[in-house]
Amino acid sequence: MNPPPSASIFRGSLFALAALIVSPSTMFSEDTPPLALHPGNPRYFLLRNQPAILLTSGEHYGALLNADFDFETYFETLAADGFNLTRTFSGVYCEPNGAFKITRNTLAPTEGNLVAPFARSDSPGYANGGNRFDLTRWNADYFERLHAIMESASRHGIVVEFVFFCPFYNDAMWNLSPLNPNNHVDPLPQPENPNDLWTLDRGGLYLEIQERLIRKVCAELNRYDNLYFEVCNEPYQRHLPQDWHDRMAETIREAEAGLPNQHLISWNVANHGDGEDAIVHDPNPAYSIFNFHYSNPPDEVANNWHLGKPIGDNETGFDGQKNRPYRTEAWEFILAGGALFNHLDYSFAAGGHEDGTFEYPDKQPGGGNATLRKQFAALKRLVESCPIPKLHPVPDLVKSGVPKDARVQVLGDDTAHWLLYLTDTGIEKNVSLELDLPAGNYELQWIDPATAEPVKTETREHDGKAPLSLPSPALPEDLALKIEKRAG
Repeated sequence: MNPPPSASIFRGSLFALAALIVSPSTMFSEDTPPLALHPGNPRYFLLRNQPAILLTSGEHYGALLNADFDFETYFETLAADGFNLTRTFSGVYCEPNGAFKITRNTLAPTEGNLVAPFARSDSPGYANGGNRFDLTRWNADYFERLHAIMESASRHGIVVEFVFFCPFYNDAMWNLSPLNPNNHVDPLPQPENPNDLWTLDRGGLYLEIQERLIRKVCAELNRYDNLYFEVCNEPYQRHLPQDWHDRMAETIREAEAGLPNQHLISWNVANHGDGEDAIVHDPNPAYSIFNFHYSNPPDEVANNWHLGKPIGDNETGFDGQKNRPYRTEAWEFILAGGALFNHLDYSFAAGGHEDGTFEYPDKQPGGGNATLRKQFAALKRLVESCPIPKLHPVPDLVKSGVPKDARVQVLGDDTAHWLLYLTDTGIEKNVSLELDLPAGNYELQWIDPATAEPVKTETREHDGKAPLSLPSPALPEDLALKIEKRAG
């Protein structure tokens, strides 16, 4: 998007920016090309002819497979909060109630309410209620629901990440999978290890089922532009082989080769802290998006900058329930140059809380609430107020003044726009930052990320002969700064 007029940015609330940005629901149409890499800067996206980042605070990936989940209310909520992304699993993997200590887990449908891509047979005995599956026949109700989800997401300006597969973390997940021979009527052997399904040398006939599912979904969804594919969620958690993963990505490309549209493909590379495994070398050219989980601090952005493609932080959690850790994770990641951020928000639950109002218990392994979503939305609007294709990390802008143990991220275009985020365990006093800015007249706005409100606005003239000294307001946790050079 083009940046709004500079004067408007510094009048009143940051939320005034929303009126200057085209509503996603009016932007979106099935007649435009699908989500793509931006031709001027392939580290960001082109979404319906507009430069974009993808940012959301979404449910735990069960909107499609959980029959109880009201996706229409969910998308209405995401759109109202200003988000443009959701992540959904295909239905070959689901979770039991209580998995990972999650209460009201959307990936854990209640008895009889799993919506899978395969038709039910006439034979009873599925582990979570209802008849067993017939892997040779498609479930018409599943694809009807899938199209309804895609169309609703499109109306609300939401890109859908469709995730085909997921390793089985333990036997409880395998026991619920439609692919488990106990849950279907097809003459397929019980694998020695359930995760052998995701291998080329031991997958056997299950590989044919996986590839057939990919071809079917690609054909069904080809017309949608608000879509990209992810091969597998967290393949590294059970050491799934890369040759299998690449084969599935190539199957997606082959399935779409003769179709009108070709969609981006994501590789979920690693969790933060996985060392060398979190640095990508010579990836298969099928991949266009490189997603990580729990990227805090955002080392994965700089470590994979050589790829020249969008880098995402696609899952958060296991860092308490307070807003601060996840707010910091989002602001740092995006201002480090990331193009995608997806917070796992446990306030979304099936059965009446698809509007993000579920009050989860203390044991829930993450957070999410309306206040946190407001903080994320402020970040998204701030980035959208800048010329996105020209943005890149500017780590050398701050010459001094960063408090000990604090971290600073700077995103800018080198000429007229800079965004700065400073986080610390507690910035109790003013700090004075020394910024290496070119000569010019500047509009400066300090923002409290916790309230999403500006706390100090000023104009400064700078001769460029020495770093510009900027005293900050005192904030207890973190602060952001928008710098804009005035024309003339």
